[in-house]
Amino acid sequence: MRSFTLITALLLCWISVSASESHTVEVQSGGDVTLMCSNISSVPTTTEWFRVINRTKLSCVSSMNPYDSNASFCDGFQNGFEMNSNISTVFLKIKRVDLSDSGLYFCGIYIGRHTVIVNATYLKVQEESDGMTNVMIVILGALTVLTVFLTIVVIVLAVKIRRLQTGTDLGSDDLNYAALNFQAKPKRSSRPASERELEPHVVYAATR
Repeated sequence: MRSFTLITALLLCWISVSASESHTVEVQSGGDVTLMCSNISSVPTTTEWFRVINRTKLSCVSSMNPYDSNASFCDGFQNGFEMNSNISTVFLKIKRVDLSDSGLYFCGIYIGRHTVIVNATYLKVQEESDGMTNVMIVILGALTVLTVFLTIVVIVLAVKIRRLQTGTDLGSDDLNYAALNFQAKPKRSSRPASERELEPHVVYAATR
């Protein structure tokens, strides 16, 4: 890859991105994604892909000679990258992307002595959600709900037991009080008054 190509691509990249809107492509980590740009050349020419990270680091990704169907890949992009093109479109396929693949990608068409930037695409790789993590979240949520429910049940039962104990104590006190204050009334004799024994030392007078 020519050094002046990288310098020219960097300058043209900022001009292109500032002047036009780049679009964003989102993909889950571990998936495949294909980036595309328009082939604006009317004649067979060299096409290239570049990547910018954090707006400061420029890296070449790959290039393809119009007379060779096999693309050349720069250091760090030999594995998992595929490049091909047709008359109207240039493709860059990335297999099993990860977070490190995020960045601003753009393709260049070599016209004359310069690389002309055509499209800019921001690749946003999202971390793959772990199925086991989701299961654990659901389980923890269910356990939390169950714990709260059991806590409420224990509190309700404790209040009811306390009330029952209080009611039993008051009933015992009332019974004890009633027992202490209960006095049996003396039974009245059913015999006639004449048959009752006369009390000694008492003088009785009979009247007619």
